[in-house]
Amino acid sequence: MLRTTHDGIRNTISVNGSTVNHIPVLAETLAEQINLPPDGVMVDATIGQGGHSLLFGKLLGPEGVIVGLDVDKSAIQRAHFILKDLVCRVVLLASNFSQISQQVGKLGIEKVDFILADLGVSSTQLADPEMGLSFQTNMPLDMRIDKSLETTAADIVNEADEKRLADVIYRFGQDRASRRIARFIVRQRQHQRITTTGQLAAIVCKAQQRAAFKRKPRIHPATRTFQALRIAVNDELENLKKLLASAPKLLNKNGNIAVISYHSLEDRLVKNNFKQNEKDNIYRIITKKPIVPTREETTRNRRARSAKLRIAQKLVN
Repeated sequence: MLRTTHDGIRNTISVNGSTVNHIPVLAETLAEQINLPPDGVMVDATIGQGGHSLLFGKLLGPEGVIVGLDVDKSAIQRAHFILKDLVCRVVLLASNFSQISQQVGKLGIEKVDFILADLGVSSTQLADPEMGLSFQTNMPLDMRIDKSLETTAADIVNEADEKRLADVIYRFGQDRASRRIARFIVRQRQHQRITTTGQLAAIVCKAQQRAAFKRKPRIHPATRTFQALRIAVNDELENLKKLLASAPKLLNKNGNIAVISYHSLEDRLVKNNFKQNEKDNIYRIITKKPIVPTREETTRNRRARSAKLRIAQKLVN
């Protein structure tokens, strides 16, 4: 059961009887930084709950266009509800943003004025048991944002050898305890297949010698392992590289690309891409240092606490 209401840029969503508040990250900051003309074309590469697009869509007139992409078909449905009253043209497509050039081209659009990618996992997705993303609630261990993908997190956890498991956790989660965690996972799966997020979180906590009754660390002990598996399952970094590579050809002169990342692996890719394009006289970097949320925003929206926003402007046609 899905119900969605919105007030300003805060969306209240009911997923399977649970109410989830979704607030788009750094939305007000983005609005201050990006000047979108009334007839502009915006591509929201991760439409999510539609919060960012709603904000910019209110600035667009009947000639304006929003193209929204997302691999989560439920997100497409929610965004459709949120954006249905905008006067601009809204086209929502179930597609990975790695396919941005192909999808925009199919619509007969040659150039766009603004590309936005918020790379975070939404509160709604974390609360959805079908996603299998949360270590806070026990749910099937899946982690596929795009359900057409074949390999789940459970497949990797139960079938990858110990070395590959350790490599995934270290490379994508940057967890120094990766070898120990992988060893504990392999040991446990010899007795019982690991099928739920609760099982995996307990194993990781045990590997890190964290007990539930102890004082909570800065982040949950399973955070990095879950991040690593999600990245591996959804091929997130390779897809981001493809998006960044496509952007210069799509953007109009003086058009902008804005990316909100949530961990150093993503942010480093964006930073290096922008720097190389600036060196090649294709981009001008607007944010010499990434913009981060204010204390007020992180208090209001805890999900924003690790967000980093980088913006670049295209200099040439």
